[in-house]
Amino acid sequence: MPVTIRDVAKQAGVSITTVSRALNGYPDVSLETKRKIHEIAKELGYQPSTLARGLVMKKTHSVGLVVEDLSKSRKGHHFMFDILCGVHDRANELGYDVILFTVSSAEQRETSYADLCKARQVDGAILMGIRLDDIYLHDILQSDIPCVMLDVPFVGSVYGSVSSENVHGAKSAMRHLCKLGHKKIGFINGHQQAAVSQERFEGYLQALEEAGIAFDARYVYYGNFEQIDGENGVKELESRDPEISAYFCASDLMALGAVNYLRSTGRHVPADVSVVGFDGIDLAFMTYPSLTTVVQDRYEMGKQAANLLVGILNGESGKRIVLPAYLHEGQSTAAAPQTIRMSGNCM
Repeated sequence: MPVTIRDVAKQAGVSITTVSRALNGYPDVSLETKRKIHEIAKELGYQPSTLARGLVMKKTHSVGLVVEDLSKSRKGHHFMFDILCGVHDRANELGYDVILFTVSSAEQRETSYADLCKARQVDGAILMGIRLDDIYLHDILQSDIPCVMLDVPFVGSVYGSVSSENVHGAKSAMRHLCKLGHKKIGFINGHQQAAVSQERFEGYLQALEEAGIAFDARYVYYGNFEQIDGENGVKELESRDPEISAYFCASDLMALGAVNYLRSTGRHVPADVSVVGFDGIDLAFMTYPSLTTVVQDRYEMGKQAANLLVGILNGESGKRIVLPAYLHEGQSTAAAPQTIRMSGNCM
């Protein structure tokens, strides 16, 4: 016969109600009693009914992973998979199922964030790829449905965010190029409605200031994080100044596009031009030359997002979590041609 909640209550010497409230995380049960009940439930092999628990708690114990325009472009697929795995693994550990779905800008106008969550029967959601001008961002800030946003730094009582050290990561990339003697450094950024674009631009500016290099707006190009944007970015920036000796790209896909374009026009990377990316996707290390890139722990981002969302669902307040990002030196950077390597300014 399967073990029932009555068996757990009898073994623990408490009421069935106390067992139910302890297993469902109610605050009116002491931590010691909760610990004892959880240990006994584990020893007996008790598996609570998800359906019954959902009816009692008025929760489905499901969370949504909402990705904007998943089917429109493949630009985020390399980045998204590790995050999805992290969300799935941690949510499952905490007793939650994960439902993946996508929304377009048009769908955001037709269905509010709250209605979307209710229709999909999720207790809360993790949102990825949200733009600062998206309708859903306003909906989230007004809603009482818990939410965690990836790479959007807003915090409230029922919403929070998880991101990487974008400013620091960009600075480390630029410092690396400065140390190699590069003074004319093009920046191929993502679109201006991405919070990460603004943060990486800030890192770019800070590194230039540290190095004593005046900012020149001609050296900045805005794209959409895709490979074609790396190609177009190099074309445009070198038309403005053909003496640019290095490019810092706000995504690895754009960096790979930049490398491909440079090689197609007879330039050698890094002998003629250096290129740095951002993300640390697997492709960055499989190409030749392998990319110098700023690495983010995407799996950990997913885990932390799930952990934060479940915490909010259990009554904790939202917060911002910022994870480390570090520079990996690959084969796509070298000393600036015909320059003496700088020292001191970019430490």
